[in-house]
Amino acid sequence: MGFEFLVSGLLSITWQQAVMYVVGAVLIYLAIEKGFEPSLLMPMGFGAILVNLPLSGVINQFSEGVGETHGIIQWLFEVGIEASEAMPILLFIGIGAMIDFGPLLANPKLFLCGAAAQAGIFLTIIIACAMNFDLKDAASIGIIGAADGPTSILVSQTLESKYVGAIAVAAYSYMALVPIIQPFAIKLVTTKKERAMRMPYKPQGVTRRMRILFPIVVSVIAGLVAPSSVALVGFLMFGNLIRECGVLESLSKTAQNDLANLITLLLGITIAFSMRADQFVQVETLMIMGLGLVAFVLDSMVGVLFVKVLNIFTPKNKINPMVGAAGISAFPMSSRVIEKLGQEADPQNHLLMHAVAANVSGQIASVVAGGVVLQYFANLG
Repeated sequence: MGFEFLVSGLLSITWQQAVMYVVGAVLIYLAIEKGFEPSLLMPMGFGAILVNLPLSGVINQFSEGVGETHGIIQWLFEVGIEASEAMPILLFIGIGAMIDFGPLLANPKLFLCGAAAQAGIFLTIIIACAMNFDLKDAASIGIIGAADGPTSILVSQTLESKYVGAIAVAAYSYMALVPIIQPFAIKLVTTKKERAMRMPYKPQGVTRRMRILFPIVVSVIAGLVAPSSVALVGFLMFGNLIRECGVLESLSKTAQNDLANLITLLLGITIAFSMRADQFVQVETLMIMGLGLVAFVLDSMVGVLFVKVLNIFTPKNKINPMVGAAGISAFPMSSRVIEKLGQEADPQNHLLMHAVAANVSGQIASVVAGGVVLQYFANLG
């Protein structure tokens, strides 16, 4: 018996698959050495290597003498993402259980920051269309601006985009790079004096009843305005209701830790199925990465500029313009960036609680924006 089978796999590797090994290695490096979103980038990087091995057993293959074999990663993708989008939606329960909406309820005006910071989504859709992307692909690319990985995966998969893998990588990579991207974007449109603007924090009493009613009311309103957002907003708010009801403490901790960690782990390695070399190694992938960066920068800049305009109409209760940039969904990274920039401008300037309020409003706004995109573009040919 010959030993050709020992080298046949090596000889079967294409240059595109070799590129994906490098992409996988880079994602693993960023996760382990740099600490960038390790719970997602590490599984995605390792999965990218697995699905690009010749005749890989983790995806469906047909072999002579054996017939068709079914791969676990492809099965997870088809059942957990393609068939029902279950994984990204279930993750929202854990995310909702982690979020404290108290600072936002204490200063409802900061809801506007979350809404304004989603402008990058729609501006990027326009740019993507101008670059000759199909309308649904453009909408899927634009949703990277939501700064919310699960929303990006859900929208791109539901709209049947050809670039699910590239969109997922861009969304999670730029979320991890928020501490690098946002300071650059914010400094482009602010002065040191503006960054040093102080905001006194006066926490007002947010009653338990208000905390319980909030997720219910938000779900109903979002469902009436954008029915396609019900799965996204509803599961996010369900997780928050578990947190705030006060009678499900053990389930709240389970959702925040065990459920969120397990789904994140599986989601990372499962989405790697869409990172197969024949789909991923394309010029369009580089364009999507560039557009994703544009979306994040636009989100931050529009958020800042919106607050500047708002301050003109509310001169007695001004908001530090940087807080507008925290309206993206990258929680809590963006809040920390704003706090750090504020202290760089003035060591006594503490903006964290205000930034957190805008940041959690961005969580709501991003999933509503995702629902709006689905509502509008899903019915287009």
